[in-house]
Amino acid sequence: MSFCPIGANANSAHIGKLILRLSVGWLMFFHGINKITNGVGFIKGLLASSAFPEFLAYGVYVGEILAPILLIIGYKTRLAALILVINMVFVILLAHTPNILALTQHGGLQLEAIYFYLFVSLAIFFLGGGRYSVDRN
Repeated sequence: MSFCPIGANANSAHIGKLILRLSVGWLMFFHGINKITNGVGFIKGLLASSAFPEFLAYGVYVGEILAPILLIIGYKTRLAALILVINMVFVILLAHTPNILALTQHGGLQLEAIYFYLFVSLAIFFLGGGRYSVDRN
């Protein structure tokens, strides 16, 4: 006997995939809007201090604008999710390495939002976009 009101069937799995895609895509898109309005100077500085070429900072537009849009519509879903995973790894390595396991005063991880984006994007990479995507996989 299932406790799910709509039943645990294949359709509910596709709805779950849709919710994951929309959540990550929509929330990450706002980070991209911030980069459009405020620029990528901060990221250029992080890259330069880590011996990476500064032009890589413009990749943030791919990771925070293009990939979220692709996730939202469900086109090239696995690629878009992988781009977000790579984006989050760069965020951790460039800006938050000392805080990887640091806790807040309330006991939560300081990087929990970053980990949320990283691991949910990784799950989307493995799950695919689902029936309610342009890809339909």
